[in-house]
Amino acid sequence: MAKYGNHAHAGFGMIVVAASLAAIGLIALGIGDDVLFADNMQRDEISYFNECKENDFKADGCEKYWDRLNTEISGIYIDFDE
Repeated sequence: MAKYGNHAHAGFGMIVVAASLAAIGLIALGIGDDVLFADNMQRDEISYFNECKENDFKADGCEKYWDRLNTEISGIYIDFDE
């Protein structure tokens, strides 16, 4: 006869899987018909980045990009001392 612990672990695992699937279902219901939800979020962020880039990243709220600038990878060099 199998030990009780093995069945308990399998049961708890099934409960966790069911809960995660329920959470995914609730998220899908929350998003609704907006199938391009993530795409729209990304487009909004890119348009905000481009607005900051036009203002040389000196406008309010553009400070969050400062740590990624002035590097060889970004290719954007800004003098913030002005």
